[in-house]
Amino acid sequence: MSVKLRLLPVLLLLVCLTLLLSACSAKSGEIPSAAGASASPNAAGNPSVPREPVKLYFYVNGPTLTDTEFNLLIAGPINKKYPHITLERIQPKAGVTIEDVFTTTTPDLSLIINPHPLIRLNAAEDLRPYIQKYGFDESRLKPILYDHIKEFSKNGEIVAIPFNSNQAVLYYNKDIFDKFGIEYPPAGKQLSYEQLLELGRKLTRTVGGTNYIGFEPNGASDLMRLLQLPLLEPDTGKSLLLERPEWTKIYEFLQKVYETPGFIGANRVYNHGRDAFMKDQRVALRVANLANMVGPLEELRQGGVEFNWDIAPSPNFADQLPKAREAQVHSFVITKTSKHKEEAFLGIKEILTDEVQLLLSRNARVPAVLNPDLEKQFGAEIPVLKGKRIEDTFVGQQLKNHRIHEYEDKVTSILTEASDDIALNGADVRSALRKASEKVDKAVETLKNLN
Repeated sequence: MSVKLRLLPVLLLLVCLTLLLSACSAKSGEIPSAAGASASPNAAGNPSVPREPVKLYFYVNGPTLTDTEFNLLIAGPINKKYPHITLERIQPKAGVTIEDVFTTTTPDLSLIINPHPLIRLNAAEDLRPYIQKYGFDESRLKPILYDHIKEFSKNGEIVAIPFNSNQAVLYYNKDIFDKFGIEYPPAGKQLSYEQLLELGRKLTRTVGGTNYIGFEPNGASDLMRLLQLPLLEPDTGKSLLLERPEWTKIYEFLQKVYETPGFIGANRVYNHGRDAFMKDQRVALRVANLANMVGPLEELRQGGVEFNWDIAPSPNFADQLPKAREAQVHSFVITKTSKHKEEAFLGIKEILTDEVQLLLSRNARVPAVLNPDLEKQFGAEIPVLKGKRIEDTFVGQQLKNHRIHEYEDKVTSILTEASDDIALNGADVRSALRKASEKVDKAVETLKNLN
């Protein structure tokens, strides 16, 4: 046999090995999309390949997020990590519904509280393939946040990833306390709502034409979060207003607040919200979530308006202490029809790094990840929080959100109607709850028939 013939098998083997190694090398450089199609190296963040610019449209439905916070905490960090990705915020005009938004300029990425509206629109992408593909470590997420997100699943899908934990504190106006010679709420100690009721009565009065409100408790839709209390039975959608005694407890408490002389003025207003505390500065005590107040207070300070206020631990009913309340979850949802789902998830993954979560903490957003060291720097970069008792933010046990029925957001306004009946029309609590319960059941039945 000639030398050439003896070498032929060896040469064939070398050719096969070369082809095999080339194929493996090519596959290792590609990242298949979550749907199984091949994605460009750009999506994988390969710095050696020029990347096409990508614009993600960003929508907020529910959370308070100032433009400053959007740029600093979301758009900025994503663009820093991925310079080819920019975010543009969708700013719907007043009266534009979430349905309108998703039929016009479809968002790629949304920040929400309750995913159900997006689930009803079939707009929420299942994030499990992206979690697996990009090695996202779910164990880093706080269980009270992520366990709540998982409750929106019907078949194990993950429809959202937490951005931050929105906790509540008690805000108080020190000038009003000083004006009436009342001692401030204690540092580091939770007060009960019963104590706040009595304190509020002492501070509610009219002086020099100004109607001062001692304690603004917010409505029933806020107080339900003290008790992890659902409005609808999670499986059937039936009203729980008459079934759960906690609803009677809430409305009986509100009735006592409304009966405080001076709480309801001549204009029949009984809801004294953020502006009454912050801009009018006539509310002494108000419980609110951090995101609802800190950003707007800082913007107010930047506008030259300052006043003497501080914070105290989140209160609860006496029989619930030392519990605080449900930790509201602000979460990211990727739109199912987005053309940039890969980039959107890479952006989410970057926001959940310790580096960016520390940035959130320093800007008064409680991190979504398990790392106590991050919370030690809470609020450090917010000038309006300088000198405030920010350590009181973490006093009290945070609770997981109650399981939310898919139509709860559609019927929550009926709770305000029940408050109207009690505060303005003199209805007793039982009658108001019975009327509201009937409305809730009828509304849910209508919604079920529409779908």
